[in-house]
Amino acid sequence: MTAPMPVRPPDPPGKPPPTLSKPPAGAPSEAPGQRRPSRLLAPLRETGKLFALGLAVGRAVFRRPFQLREFIEQFWFVASVTILPAALVSIPFGAVIALQVGSLTQQLGAQSFTGGASVLAVIQQASPIIVALLISGAAGSAICADLGSRKIREELDAMEVMGVSPIQRLVVPRVLATMLVAVLLNGLISVVGTLGGYFFNVIMQDGTPGAYLASFSALAQLPDLYVSEFKALIFGFIAGIVAAHRGLNPRGGPKGVGDAVNQSVVITFMLLFFVNMVITAIYLQIVPAKGG
Repeated sequence: MTAPMPVRPPDPPGKPPPTLSKPPAGAPSEAPGQRRPSRLLAPLRETGKLFALGLAVGRAVFRRPFQLREFIEQFWFVASVTILPAALVSIPFGAVIALQVGSLTQQLGAQSFTGGASVLAVIQQASPIIVALLISGAAGSAICADLGSRKIREELDAMEVMGVSPIQRLVVPRVLATMLVAVLLNGLISVVGTLGGYFFNVIMQDGTPGAYLASFSALAQLPDLYVSEFKALIFGFIAGIVAAHRGLNPRGGPKGVGDAVNQSVVITFMLLFFVNMVITAIYLQIVPAKGG
């Protein structure tokens, strides 16, 4: 025979129900006196993490061993996805600038300066901006997606367990590749944009080829090319750092990777336009205009 089951006596009246020793699943657990981080400070925290990653990449560049094979592969990939779009986009940019500047100089009676003004606009502003858009939109999004997929598959955590730095192994070659490709693309876009502006000004606006070419020496100077290449270098660095930062910190699995790619492109655009404005303002204050 089996023993009878014990019967729990009823609770006396007025006794409160027993409380759970652990909070229910999904409830936020907060220690006594601990405050939740404010959402208003989230942009500042992300900005701090972005600067910290930039400093870490700058220090890791000079560490050994340098990942030469990864750098060459990333350089070829970034160049292959940006060279043809850069050449195609620079033609209408140069044409629009040449047509607009040529129309304005005709109204002012200074059509002989159309070439110099168009070249200045293409080299100083249009070429670095085109480089920034292509590097961040094509190469930066691919870098962010690659690092984000590695992160959600826990490959980066496995590398850290084995003592391999993901920043030195993966981030540094990608950032250096974007910087070098940005500098080379800037030269290509400057040449193609200038040739496109020359064609549209001479053919469509009946400009004089000799006056178009002679105005180069009247307005343009060598520091204009230097600041253009410097802008492209900085823009490539910013695009690579932002893409790597968002790729290393995805949220929410595969959907979070897609969101991180979109965020990296938007953040890069905002930073690039702001930095372009700052560099242009400083350059115009330091380097005097030719003939001024």
